[in-house]
Amino acid sequence: MHGASAETCIAPQRPFVPMDARDAQDYADIIRRDFDLYFRDIQSYLRCLDEERSRAFAEAREVSEEYGRFVQTAAD
Repeated sequence: MHGASAETCIAPQRPFVPMDARDAQDYADIIRRDFDLYFRDIQSYLRCLDEERSRAFAEAREVSEEYGRFVQTAAD
């Protein structure tokens, strides 16, 4: 039996923005930094998903070919 070899892509957490305008102003630098980090991390996350999608399609193609060979062998 084969185990899954998929990469785990973990989505970043959304930045928190306080509802209170005063708090938003008081913590503006921290909030901006959190948004910058989010945008950086979401790009990495999307790249990870793209890579995993490509890997999964390649694996599915290989498994399909293996199954075709199995069916041919089993029919003989």
